[in-house]
Amino acid sequence: ISLEESVMERFYHSVTLDVDKCVGCTNCIKRCPTEAIRVREGKAIITPERCIDCGVCIRVCPHHAKKAKFDHLEMLNRFTYNIALPAPSLYGQFRHLDHIDLILTALKRLGFDDIFEVSKAAELVSDATRKIILDGNMPKPIISSACPAIVRLIRVRFPDLCAHVLPLHAPMETAALLAKEEAHQKTGLPIEQIGVFFITPCAAKVTDIKSPIGTTISHVDGAIAISEIYYQLADAMKHIEKAEPLSQSGVIGVGWASSGGEASALLNDRYLAADGMENIIDILEGLEEERIQELDFVELNACTGGCVGGIFCIENAYVAKARLQSLRRYLPVAKNHLPSQIPAYMKWTDDLEFAPVLKLSDNLEEAMDMMNRIDSMCKEFPGLDCGACGAPTCHAFAEDVVCGLADKSNCIFVMKEEIKQVTDTLSHMAHMNPPLQNKGKIQNHKIQGAHEKNSS
Repeated sequence: ISLEESVMERFYHSVTLDVDKCVGCTNCIKRCPTEAIRVREGKAIITPERCIDCGVCIRVCPHHAKKAKFDHLEMLNRFTYNIALPAPSLYGQFRHLDHIDLILTALKRLGFDDIFEVSKAAELVSDATRKIILDGNMPKPIISSACPAIVRLIRVRFPDLCAHVLPLHAPMETAALLAKEEAHQKTGLPIEQIGVFFITPCAAKVTDIKSPIGTTISHVDGAIAISEIYYQLADAMKHIEKAEPLSQSGVIGVGWASSGGEASALLNDRYLAADGMENIIDILEGLEEERIQELDFVELNACTGGCVGGIFCIENAYVAKARLQSLRRYLPVAKNHLPSQIPAYMKWTDDLEFAPVLKLSDNLEEAMDMMNRIDSMCKEFPGLDCGACGAPTCHAFAEDVVCGLADKSNCIFVMKEEIKQVTDTLSHMAHMNPPLQNKGKIQNHKIQGAHEKNSS
């Protein structure tokens, strides 16, 4: 089985389309970073092998036709012992919060038996990243692997950067493994009876659990959206008189919630942090073309503002970031550190390989011919990238036509020119050949004139 077929077979999508709500407005096609969406016959179509589940289409759709799948609290009934893995972005959703313990205690009130903070694992990943940078064995700059949407984007669109991606599991995955091991030691229950659930700010994490990168199976059993339990948590927090001392992380771990938090935790000023898909693509293109150099580390977040800007978050990303800044005043710098060596469980077991889902053909000669036809056809289009044809750009539309997925007449400017040519032709024919009715009148006048001449 080829790599492409393997990727498509294993790939799971959390982002879905509600066809009944879609009106074919083309907002989504213009913002998709991998050009995975087209509008055909008045409805959006998502090409599964191109989609990276970044959630941008969900954010920009004015008709709420895009949505993301996630798990629900009812899943806790499948396990004997349940552990919540709260993302640090959860802490920025609540106003007037003096301590993280209040949220963690409220999670236990919702039915979880224990809590393992993802920010705790984030501090361990920060430690491991510092060690890898100091070792100097990876090509620089090293690109963070924390955002699964970015890793998938690199895998399908920037093959030359695959070797630069940090081969470490994201904090969510490390937290899940450690949480299960601790619970097993504490309760004596087999691992199969211990459920671990990530409280997620975004759809990409849902996908990463179902179809993980860097490993074959995730240790996380489910992902519950922050928006799904926010109001239940807020209500539970109102009835807590004294919170349990559950928090085990500091400023470094909690800082991962917003853009720049992961990079600044490296205690190294040779880094770059960017967020938002338009900015990310610009940075990745600069890295691939070697226009951006002299950096040790690059942190990239698909969501604006970082994880606090995820589609499942309730609060505005910048408001949440400000709340986290205030909350950090009550925290130590860090509470968790690694031993001298990076544990094997934190490392990827599978290398990140290019998934050629954007290629035109497996045959190089045929692909080159198609590229030439696409470039030639682009010259026939106005270059406005209006999206009226159902494709995000004129180049993407030309690619669709060459691949047999669309017709040139779908371009309204081409159609307008074709209609004009037909109209001009009909007009010219009308001047060259008088209408039949007029021909009849002219013939009658000739006959009448002949009769009058004979009579005289």
